[in-house]
Amino acid sequence: MVVNALRGKAAVVGIGSTKRWNAPGRTPFDQAQEAAVLALEDCGLSLRDVDGLFCSISSSGLPVLNMAEKLGIRPRHADGTMVGGASFLFHLQSAASALVHGLCDVALVVYGSNQLSAGGKLVSMPDPQPYEAPYRPRYPISSYALAAARHMHDYGTTREQLAEVALAARAWANLNPDAFARGPLTRDEVLASRMVSDPLTKADCCLVTDGGAALVLTRAERAKDLRAAPAYLLGTGTCVSHRQIAAMPDLSTTAAVESGRMAYAGAGLGPRDVGHVMVYDAFTITTLMFLEDLGFCAKGEGGAFVASGAIAPGGVLPVNTNGGGLSCNHPGMYGLFTVIEAVEQLRGSAGARQVAGCEVALAHANGGVLSSQATAILGTSATL
Repeated sequence: MVVNALRGKAAVVGIGSTKRWNAPGRTPFDQAQEAAVLALEDCGLSLRDVDGLFCSISSSGLPVLNMAEKLGIRPRHADGTMVGGASFLFHLQSAASALVHGLCDVALVVYGSNQLSAGGKLVSMPDPQPYEAPYRPRYPISSYALAAARHMHDYGTTREQLAEVALAARAWANLNPDAFARGPLTRDEVLASRMVSDPLTKADCCLVTDGGAALVLTRAERAKDLRAAPAYLLGTGTCVSHRQIAAMPDLSTTAAVESGRMAYAGAGLGPRDVGHVMVYDAFTITTLMFLEDLGFCAKGEGGAFVASGAIAPGGVLPVNTNGGGLSCNHPGMYGLFTVIEAVEQLRGSAGARQVAGCEVALAHANGGVLSSQATAILGTSATL
């Protein structure tokens, strides 16, 4: 296995989350600004140190420019790649490369949203969908429902198995005092939830919240001298496969197969080496499919895997330990929050939900309608 030249050369040294999941009156850029300041305070740096800016905000056509102005910085390197919820793990890969090649010294990856307080509904990107629009689908859920139905057809996956994903997410959220949705949730309640797009019910869908998140990265040699324990970037992978669900090459298999393969190769590791997993759970079916495509169980066995209790507290593979998009938060684009929780676990600062002895964590994000996939593997200093 070829080890990527970027392995361990850059690290996440600061994390920030506003944890303001319902904040009327605050704009997406207000949320992002607060998260950026929190992330910089976390590692002992300031806005004056930031010379690399990585930002994507769905409500802005010029997010990098607006964010730079909001923060009062003049970055010498910037990236506004927009591929939906996976954008920030694309940014993570880009930031590591920019740091290693001297394009910047301190990289800030930042996001903010007011999706709940501004409207309170899942909103798809305003792109024309000429081949699907005549059928009046409900975007984006109808696209994910189509993938779920195909997975059921191909592998016998059941709604009961999908319900186990929601139950595991809620069980983790109940250990997280910052989760938006906490409290009891039963299998019967999930199955009896209002059908939104067959076979997915309201309980199969992520939350709609506000929120802001940010990461600060530096080169490894500087990272060890900063305030917080670094989370070293061991491997990354990205892949884009389609835009419309009608163009997805295989409705049962995502491009996470490719992004995961690249990340594992870069890290020199495999699924068995990973002790903690964060996957983008916009819907219950995505957790199941990504676990398969990233190699944590065989294709078609995801349903049985989650039904065994494997991903819930006490299971063999801790997954979405903050409660995920299903029970913790989901402010439009969730990808950055997968990395924040991975870093918390690697630092050993996750409280009641802490995974014992966590040294390698995998964060995976999805964008569009299973369209873009990005995987990052992070580790403690013991993994270098």
